[in-house]
Amino acid sequence: MPQRRSHVAPSAAQTELAAALAALRESLDAPTDFPASVVADAEASDAAVPELDLRDIPFATLDPQGSRDLDQAFHLERRDSGYTVRYAIADVPGFVAPGGSVDAEARRRGQTLYAADGRIPLHPKVLSEDRASLLADMDRPALVWNFALDSAGVVEEFRLERALIRSRAQLDYASTQAALDRGEGGPAALLPEIGALRIEQEKIRGGASLNLPDEEVTRAADGTYAIERRHPLPVEEWNAQLSLMTGMAAASLMIGAGIGILRTMPQPDEKSFEAFRHQTEALGRPWTTGAYGDYLRELDRENPMTLPILEAAASLFRGAGYVAFDGSVPPDVEQAAIAAPYAHATAPLRRLIDRWSLAICLAVSEGREVPSWVRESLTDLPALMQESGQRASRLDSATINCVEAALMTPLVGSTVDATVIEMRGERATVQIADPAVTASAPIPADTIPGAVVRLQVVRVDISRGEIEFSV
Repeated sequence: MPQRRSHVAPSAAQTELAAALAALRESLDAPTDFPASVVADAEASDAAVPELDLRDIPFATLDPQGSRDLDQAFHLERRDSGYTVRYAIADVPGFVAPGGSVDAEARRRGQTLYAADGRIPLHPKVLSEDRASLLADMDRPALVWNFALDSAGVVEEFRLERALIRSRAQLDYASTQAALDRGEGGPAALLPEIGALRIEQEKIRGGASLNLPDEEVTRAADGTYAIERRHPLPVEEWNAQLSLMTGMAAASLMIGAGIGILRTMPQPDEKSFEAFRHQTEALGRPWTTGAYGDYLRELDRENPMTLPILEAAASLFRGAGYVAFDGSVPPDVEQAAIAAPYAHATAPLRRLIDRWSLAICLAVSEGREVPSWVRESLTDLPALMQESGQRASRLDSATINCVEAALMTPLVGSTVDATVIEMRGERATVQIADPAVTASAPIPADTIPGAVVRLQVVRVDISRGEIEFSV
């Protein structure tokens, strides 16, 4: 569908929506505020100053505009015919005392949640947006991954070390993309080159990226809510490749040491592949040859029929989970979409599990024993992350549903055009172009994906996030 930004105008519906979103956030077992004891412990925590001083290296961060919880900073340079990539990660293990109140509260929350009316952070802001964050022009302890890449972007060697760094620039995606498009240099000058090589390596591995448009609820200065859908900028995909490369390196370290926790996902089965093939045929863009990753990469993101195809492809990216091990490496360690073993190890300010991954990788890199607190709690992590993941999914889904219901409120009693994305019996997932809403509707069973149908908006319930249609 065309990229749109749909607004809920100031009205009774807007007021009802604000109340629904506030109630939704309050219903979660993860309040925005932290207990006073947790905040006090966070304020008193202090990471040791590393012996290695890398403040002369001009690191930079790259995040959405206005971000304060900066997990990663990078530095890119040429090395003979290849490249050196330094990827610094916030030293959260150095700030959070195992068994302390900050640790306990983080385990309860699992990850930062993103609500329409504000974030629900994993750690108190004094850590996540200040003392542990890799803010520009501030000395910060960090866990620095050093990669040597050859001319094709293949990792020849890597190491991890604690170091004191100082980021020199806080970049955002939009302005960085614009600067690169103008041919300007700066900290990200080599990012397109290295990112493209790493994407090619992903293709060689047989990996696949879904890259669905972002669907984000935004709030304007006048209090009106909107759903903004946009495709990731190229600079976001190049930047993501640095994180993927680091996650694969972390996984290889943990597998080699016989202890760790990996993010896994099984290969889609033949039934799923066959169903997807039928959907691509119905949508007029048949997948007939080659790997599904190659097919997805070659789709024209500007074509309005690409979104239904990407929505259908989401069925191939299911079943992700975590597997923890200590001593015996499990047989199935691959993340199928990445086509390699992979670990979460680059966002410790926003995701609980990364702190364990980093603690393990640093101990292995330094040739010392993995900390006892890691071993004692390792098997608890999959359940903790599954619970927080389900909480985040419920929040995201319910938020989008409430906003979409509010967007459709003025249209009750009228008819709208909708594109069928996927048939499920006598109901279908449909995409409405204006306002930009994805919904479920009763559709004749013989309707094919890609068809445009006329629907009447019968009823809307903002508090429940429900939209009722009739054909």
